[in-house]
Amino acid sequence: MVKVGLIGIGKMGISHLAILGAHPDVKVVGVCDTSKMLVDALEKYSAFPCYTDYKKMLDAERPDAVFVAVPTRFHAAIVNDLLDRNIHVFSEKPFCLNLAEGEPLVAKAKAKGVVNQVGYHNKFLGTFNEVKKLLEGGWIGDIYHFHGQAYGPVVVKPKQDTWRSDPAEGGGCLMDYASHVIDLINYLLAPITAVKGSMLKSVYSRNVDDAVFALLELSNKVTGMLSVNWSDQTYRKMSTSVTISGTSGKIISDANELKVYFNQAKCPEGYSRGWNVKYLTDLTPGVDFYLRGEEYSAQIDHFIKAVQGKVPNSINTFESALQTDKAIQLIRNGQQ
Repeated sequence: MVKVGLIGIGKMGISHLAILGAHPDVKVVGVCDTSKMLVDALEKYSAFPCYTDYKKMLDAERPDAVFVAVPTRFHAAIVNDLLDRNIHVFSEKPFCLNLAEGEPLVAKAKAKGVVNQVGYHNKFLGTFNEVKKLLEGGWIGDIYHFHGQAYGPVVVKPKQDTWRSDPAEGGGCLMDYASHVIDLINYLLAPITAVKGSMLKSVYSRNVDDAVFALLELSNKVTGMLSVNWSDQTYRKMSTSVTISGTSGKIISDANELKVYFNQAKCPEGYSRGWNVKYLTDLTPGVDFYLRGEEYSAQIDHFIKAVQGKVPNSINTFESALQTDKAIQLIRNGQQ
């Protein structure tokens, strides 16, 4: 049984807590939040030991692993404390506010040999993993263009400021929303190493960007576009997709559906020349506890198995998340 602590019970923290609380290999030994109102409510309606000071929780409960689900500006200090105590760490995304914060943590996690993971859940979706297999097999030929997109109705009117509207705390569409698409491009195609131009637009927010548009170049010199808008009311919830064009075909995939076109008779098993459609339900293994989508439970299952030594710590490591932070910085620097 892995003893797990949780710091932060906002939206993602509560989601993680629900999954961890039902996990057969996890004992939740402590939950911490600085909001006494939230802690009082959790103490009243659950059996979890609750704290308002995470250091007191660590001293008292001595967890094997801790989930960090606090605003991004607190990640570096808390993760550093956890690494100093040789505790395995799952941190919410984005990893850090900047490279100066993230690079020492990557080095320390390696030196300590602890399991480290960041919550980029798209890598646990069957559709995107099938895209990865098709690309690694070279089935659509030489890639010459891609388009990564995400749209959703997060900020659809001027509203009271929160940490998500403060750039100093990690708020804004680029950090909070586009980071998912950037991480997915890094994973599927190659790391983003140059930005030919970018625009960060405010639609309803006063201090942060609500939309991000950028022309990207990857380490393999393939170029493509990024288009992300969290003020798009035409979507009911976040919709992430990639379109990838190659000399032998084309892939269009989102979280739920994968469409592939092959222009040659030579195709992978289960596919044929022309358009093919596969669905998430055919491509994603089931999970023991379903909440919001299989990917949220699957990423936690993977982290716990890595702590137990059952799988390698190779998905969404601090190092790969730092690569996404680097691309975020490049996009900021590339504003026109």
